[in-house]
Amino acid sequence: MYRYLAEYYDLFFGPWRAPMDEARATLLAGILPRVSSACDLACGTGTTALKLARNGVRMFAVDLSPGMCRVAREKARRAGLSVRVIRGDMRSFVLPEPVDLVTCEYDALNHLPEKAGLAAVTRAVARALRPGGWFFVDVNNRAGFTAYWKGVQWMEKPGVVLAMRNGHDAAHGRAWCDVEWFLREGGLWRRRRERVDEVCWSEREMRAALRAAGFDRVRAFDGAPFWKDSPIIGPGCRTIYLARRAGTGQTKLRPSTSTR
Repeated sequence: MYRYLAEYYDLFFGPWRAPMDEARATLLAGILPRVSSACDLACGTGTTALKLARNGVRMFAVDLSPGMCRVAREKARRAGLSVRVIRGDMRSFVLPEPVDLVTCEYDALNHLPEKAGLAAVTRAVARALRPGGWFFVDVNNRAGFTAYWKGVQWMEKPGVVLAMRNGHDAAHGRAWCDVEWFLREGGLWRRRRERVDEVCWSEREMRAALRAAGFDRVRAFDGAPFWKDSPIIGPGCRTIYLARRAGTGQTKLRPSTSTR
């Protein structure tokens, strides 16, 4: 799963991290200083987990892709940081201990194969959190599917070329990207293929799933102000949610003021 995407993800997509980093820093400004432990769910190559670990947070990182887990472990080893990387499904993952914060970034939640999976994810996240802990997650919306899941993108780096053919089905709230890799191996170019699928979540679906899983406070933020330099991510394309698990515990943690 995502064999080549894992290997080349940072090379091609690392420069696009700034908006999500800004959103996390801004919206969690009142929370992060009091977080002692956290989990980055669908961690990819582990960049967010390492960023939080550098700030003294005890980190877990979960991803279903063996390739992503391998890269994340290697990055943590090279950085000399203690991040426990766990291969697991976001619908059923289990942590060794409850944490103060779970992050799930870069529209990873959209990659669930079926609508029914959303309830399973929110329940698993609630189980992973201490009472009063927070869930920080961003998703693509229908407007985003229309705006940027279309056309062909071509990207080149030394020894590797990436072609992405995008499409979406507005009626069923689904999008896909057929990824073709051209990899230089000696004097030859090898062609490899992968497919990335997404399913759309509405705000109504997100709020309902979070409430049903036991989150008593749910805030929604339009992602457009953080992607202000993007020519395609406009208002309504991406939403960031910040939800608190009900119960006693870290009730003094305060998120940034909502924009909605």
